[in-house]
Amino acid sequence: MERTNRDLGSLDAGITLQLNNAHAKETSELDLAHLNTILSMACYARGVDQGKTAFLIALDHTAPYQNPNFAWFKRAYQSFVYIDRVIVAESARGHGIARLLYEDLFAAAPRAGIHRIVCEVNLEPPNPASDAFHLAMGFEKVGQAVLYNGAKTVNYFAKNLG
Repeated sequence: MERTNRDLGSLDAGITLQLNNAHAKETSELDLAHLNTILSMACYARGVDQGKTAFLIALDHTAPYQNPNFAWFKRAYQSFVYIDRVIVAESARGHGIARLLYEDLFAAAPRAGIHRIVCEVNLEPPNPASDAFHLAMGFEKVGQAVLYNGAKTVNYFAKNLG
């Protein structure tokens, strides 16, 4: 299986969008314009097979991102890289691709002077595989929020890098 990740750009957005929307329950559904906006703000956007097999998109604390989870981290920390979404296609799970993307991000963030990675994981609707993955990658739970009039509950996680 191909495990090379590369930067994603607007030319990859249509392919990435298909994988994103197939997993909207775990992340959120996007349209092409919104995905391109997120990609334009990203400090890190990498994927496997142009985002068809897997991708990770992250924004640093300076991004003008309007999102309740990002806003929570802005209130909690001065400096961070926020993982907005990471998805691995069902057919590619269990091959270490998410770990590869995370380790690449963990190496890139300190080069940019940022030593904290943050993210949220759904508690409701539940996403136990993501909880287990983030704990195994060294993240710690740092908070929780109920969003969208109770439709979603998330746990907030952070990992300090060296």
